[in-house]
Formats: sequence, structure tokens, C-alpha cells
Amino acid sequence: MPRVAVLVKGYPRLSETFIAQEILGLEQRGIEVLIVSLRRPTDPDVHDLHRRIRAEVLYLPEYLKDDPKRVRLGRRHSEGLSGYRAAEAAFRRDLDRDRTVNRWRRWGQAQVLARELPADVGWLYVHYLHTPASVARYAAKLTGLGWSFSAHAKDIWTTAQWELKDKLRDAVWGVTCTAANRDYLAGLANRPGKVGLVYHGLDFSRFPDADEPSGHDGGRAGAIRILSVGRAVEKKGFDDLIRALAGLGDAIDWRFEHIGGGALLKKLKAQSERLGVADRISFLGALSHDKVIEALRRADLFVLPSRIARSGDRDGLPNVLMEAQALGVACIATPVSAIPELIDDGRTGVLVPPRDPAALAEAICDLAGDPVRRAAIVRAGYERVRGEFDTAPGLDRIATMLKDALARKAA
Repeated sequence: MPRVAVLVKGYPRLSETFIAQEILGLEQRGIEVLIVSLRRPTDPDVHDLHRRIRAEVLYLPEYLKDDPKRVRLGRRHSEGLSGYRAAEAAFRRDLDRDRTVNRWRRWGQAQVLARELPADVGWLYVHYLHTPASVARYAAKLTGLGWSFSAHAKDIWTTAQWELKDKLRDAVWGVTCTAANRDYLAGLANRPGKVGLVYHGLDFSRFPDADEPSGHDGGRAGAIRILSVGRAVEKKGFDDLIRALAGLGDAIDWRFEHIGGGALLKKLKAQSERLGVADRISFLGALSHDKVIEALRRADLFVLPSRIARSGDRDGLPNVLMEAQALGVACIATPVSAIPELIDDGRTGVLVPPRDPAALAEAICDLAGDPVRRAAIVRAGYERVRGEFDTAPGLDRIATMLKDALARKAA
């Protein structure tokens, strides 16, 4: 069977466990994969999942000026392809509406890919509808291959509608990880049913059984251990969380750990110093998945105060919330995007309004001081996530669609 080229923005990335999980799942279902990455890795470590993936990786030149020979050869090769005129016309139309260096980079990367794509690749499948999908779309037109996509969060909500419509029209099919995403994209698609809902879910064989919830109450029974995992970027709302923690005063005894890198990390550290809570906060940086699991197992509360960023960027359905529930940690989050598809407020977790540190502090204080209620939420969340968010059905569906696409191409 021909291989599927899976295009991603960067590989491997610690923050994209769901992509590694999917690639490994596709390999386990008999699909041979070539990973095509638009940039080289920058994270200090990799997950165990990455070590289990067999696929070779083709790195495209991230900046065209860094590898002019490959770019020049890609251009010459592409100009001789039967699909060149259609691909160039699509690029020129896009450039008319988006006159940026980034647009030229994606066109150059697509030409390099068209030249270097192995002959045994029969389909292009791309994660993210923004820049990776531009490369996939141009390369598909150049080579005559079909392409499909998996859309997630930022790529949907920060991409102009004209561009989404063009990509939805040209893709053969697509999937996305939340019902909110699916409904939005379906309204832009050129035909009904083009975009399907496939939750990322979790491979629960990779997770230990949940421990019994602790009796910590922020008082005599012990300090409450609070955890959050995610990149320090605007949409995660970690500055709201630090303000909430500072607002707790002496109401409860707490400790907070944050896992993740991100551009705003220095500002968060400075904020915690300014508000006088730095001595109770540990910023652990980006960690491998096994260390994230260790941190989850020692946590009493998992807090993720997601919000919609000024750019429109937002979370989809964060895997870390599912992981926390699967490991028996009570979750506090916000009703942003698809989070309510996982968390039923008051039953499987607690939801508070975004950008509301006072409400967040109240929720933390209430749940911290009531171990009995916290244990009930832990049980309900555990049963919900393990019963409804197993990754296997979604992987089966994507694998079937990719196999069908390869079979039609071969015929």
C-alpha cells in the first residue's frame, strides 16, 4: 500500500501529544506514514510516543533563504509539472489577498515538497488548516495527489474565512476535534458532510489507574496541590489563574505547579513575584509526558482558565483536561469552545466564566475545602472520559478514510 504523507508544522513537539498519538495509531492500523515537517524541533525532550513511531521525517526548509539550492531545485522541478499552472494560479490568488513573506514561504516549501516527495506517497494528510494546509494545498495541485486535513483550534479561528473556504473546497475531506469546530467549518464548506467530528480522545492503555482522591482540604488535612499544563500564551489565561491564587489570601493553604513553555512565561513569573505568591508556585517548564503524568498523579485540582485571545485564537478541547480526569483529578475550567463537551458543570468538573479571577478563586476555594464533593466530581469525570473519549474509534475512522483514499488513488 502507498504511504500517506502527514504534514505538520513542527515535529516532534511536546505540546502536540495528540498528533504523535494519531500517527502511532495509524501505523498500528497498517498505514505507512511519511512525516513532513515545516520546521525542525525546538523542544528539549520528546515523549515516549515519539520513540515508538517508525515513520521517517522529511524536514522542509523553514526559511527559504536558509537552503536556496533546495528551493531553486524545487522551483525548476515544479515548473515542469502538469499541475504547475493551477498551483501557481491558486498561490497568486492567495497572494493578492495576503501579501506576506509567509505566503511566499509556503509556496516555496510546497515546491520543495513536490520535488522531494517519494514516489510511493499516495495521499497528503495535514494537521492544521493554516500554514501547513497551504503547503499541502499547493503541493497537491502540483503533484496531482489528493489531500485531506485535521483541523484543531488556532488554525480555524485565526484564519480568514475566504482562505478556509478555498481550502475546504479543494480538500477531499476533513475532520476536526470538537463539535463547535465542526459546525463552524460546515457552514463554510462547499458541500454537506465534508467535515467530520473526531475527538482526539486518549489511549488509556498509556495511563495508570487513577489513585484514590486525597483528603487534602487546604487546612489541617493538608495543602491543596494545584496543577496546570499548557503553553504560556494568551488563550490559556494563566495570568487570570495567578491573580485568582493571589486573591485566595489565607483562605486555604495551596501549592501550584505549572508545566509548559511559552512566550509569556517570564511575565507570569514576574506577576507571581509582584503579587507575593512566587514562593508557592513552581514553573517546571516543558516536560515529557511521563513527567506530566507524575505531576497529575500528585495533584488535587487541575485548573485551566482558557479564554478567547484578542486574535481570536482559542482552545479546542484540551487533551490535558481529559488526561487529568483519566487520572482522577478534579478539573476547574471555563466554558470556552468545546470544553463543555467534556465538562458538565457541577458533575464532571466545575466551569467558571473566562477572565474572571474572582470567580475562579471562589471555585478553587470551594472545591479545595470540600474533599467529599471533590471525590464525587473525580468519579464522574473519570467515568465520563474513559467511557466516551477513547481514542480508538476516532483512529479507526481516520485510518479507514485514509485507506479508502489510497485505494481509490491506486485504482
